[in-house]
Amino acid sequence: MSDNEFRRPVSVDFAPNGSHCEWCGELAERQLTAIGGVYHNESGLFCNPCGEKFTQTVVNATQTLPPPIPTHFQAFL
Repeated sequence: MSDNEFRRPVSVDFAPNGSHCEWCGELAERQLTAIGGVYHNESGLFCNPCGEKFTQTVVNATQTLPPPIPTHFQAFL
């Protein structure tokens, strides 16, 4: 996982006034941007509950291990 100065996988900014959550349509409170991993630079406007879910999705993706290498390919390593 890439690290920023706060050691978080997501940067947090204020959402513009009057914007709506991309997941549920409620008023957005923050703009979140993934830092590193498979979701790098993915961003969106979120209400608080959906923002927590977005952050957890990014964290889970950075902690997922790659699938094991099939044994018939291990001879080439």
